[in-house]
Amino acid sequence: MSISCVAQKRPLISIILPTWNGAAFMRELLGVLCSQTVLFNELLVVDSSSSDQTVEIAKEFGAEVVVIPEEEFDHGGTRTMISKQAQGDILIFLTQDAVPTSTDALVKLIQPLLSDETIAVTYGRQLPNRDATLLAAHLRSFNYPNQTVVRSFADRERLGFQTVFVSNSFAAYRKIALAEVDYFKSGLIFGEDTCAVGRLLMRGYKVAYVSDAMVFHSHNYSCLQEFRRSFDIGVLHVTEEWLLDTYGRAEGRGWQYVKSGVIHLMNVKKALLPNFFWRIFLKFIGYKLGYNFQSLPQCLIPFLSMHRSWWVSFRDASVFHKTL
Repeated sequence: MSISCVAQKRPLISIILPTWNGAAFMRELLGVLCSQTVLFNELLVVDSSSSDQTVEIAKEFGAEVVVIPEEEFDHGGTRTMISKQAQGDILIFLTQDAVPTSTDALVKLIQPLLSDETIAVTYGRQLPNRDATLLAAHLRSFNYPNQTVVRSFADRERLGFQTVFVSNSFAAYRKIALAEVDYFKSGLIFGEDTCAVGRLLMRGYKVAYVSDAMVFHSHNYSCLQEFRRSFDIGVLHVTEEWLLDTYGRAEGRGWQYVKSGVIHLMNVKKALLPNFFWRIFLKFIGYKLGYNFQSLPQCLIPFLSMHRSWWVSFRDASVFHKTL
């Protein structure tokens, strides 16, 4: 039986959900979305040719589904494509494994957009999943504290790179503002959300972190996955150097995380300190290698990266030279 989640109420709200083999998450996620107190106008699922029941489940919940070839998925380009098609004045983005914790999560997320026209982006708090490791849970509490803040371009002097921190796993955008910066940049290894916020802040808009709008979302990364993710962060930072030039480098935030982690583990489980330091070392090496990837053998690079397909699908000769 079909369950319709579509409503006609202003402001127009579109939920955008990229998916790929997400059947394990879809029923829980879509069930929670359909119980939200905010009435949205459309649920748009853009699926990268899943081989499981993702598409069928999405259609059961009244979603409009766009299927693209798996190899054509692009973090920025795919979201831009579906954003331009969306009817909404407000675009709410989630990932398939980010599940709202309450029925009022979305209305809380968009409230700053409704009350302050200078705010172009909001993003919510991510809580650790029930199976999250101690280190994964600490990372979530560090990046997503229980304190709502609004940041502007001027805050870069005080906060540095933290000024542009955001996550499209649970975020809302004012569409008219997003269109001003041509939506999300395509061809990025990831970080399309950070780049969009960076450009929006430069145009005088603000970004709001809404701590009482929450989803369950975390990853129990292995040490190798930590290394590869940090490698990709380094790639993003060197290929989009304007971010560092404008907002400062991320090392200060990194040291804050190390200090926070040590204090936390000293209080709860000292035995994890060696593993924590090993992961910090791998993250540091991964980041440095990613930042200097142009100097590495090209055949080696995909094996160092978490987004291996990007190096096949979206790289070109220029990415290996600092001519971007």
